[in-house]
Amino acid sequence: MEELADAAGITARTVRFYRERGLIPPPRREGRIAWYSDHHLARLRTIAGLLERGHTLNGIADLATAFDSGKDMSEVLGLAEIGEETPVRLSPEELADYFEGEVSAENLAAALDSGYLAVDGDQIVHISRRLLDVSAALVRKGVPLAAVLEAGRRARQHTDALAELFITVMETYVGDDSAEELRPLAKSVVEAELSMALDRRLRTGGTGRPGGA
Repeated sequence: MEELADAAGITARTVRFYRERGLIPPPRREGRIAWYSDHHLARLRTIAGLLERGHTLNGIADLATAFDSGKDMSEVLGLAEIGEETPVRLSPEELADYFEGEVSAENLAAALDSGYLAVDGDQIVHISRRLLDVSAALVRKGVPLAAVLEAGRRARQHTDALAELFITVMETYVGDDSAEELRPLAKSVVEAELSMALDRRLRTGGTGRPGGA
């Protein structure tokens, strides 16, 4: 336990407290020897990141309980009933490889906070294969992962507003049973409008002003 605590930058007493609260799973035991794994270290670093972002231990404990109870990750991530995106399961090492050393405790906590990631035993679950691939491509282009996560957070605010707009229109003029018709129509409108908006920005040098001045 002392080695785990040192690696996580906390005290053995804190590790014991987290274990008693159910924030980390119990170690594997061989007789009187308790073995902690890289999964325990990753969980401790995640807890530290979430605490830094203002989460309470009770809230973190609720998440840990959901993850460790065998609850389906689609429920934890809010994808249980409807959705087109495919979640991706990764080991911590695979996630680190995707983002070329950008997976810090702070970035991991931000991704968990936003709902992009969840922890399921020894694996990490990303909410969307498409978003994972696009995020990794942006990092390879030189965009810091923290900036990618912030852009995603801001984009989600706009897409949530767009979803509310389209649902309101369909429910008002078509009916409550129009959800399946709504998705392709809304996606076509958003794709076309975004494409035209990008064209306008690129024509003005990306600044919104002619010539980029």
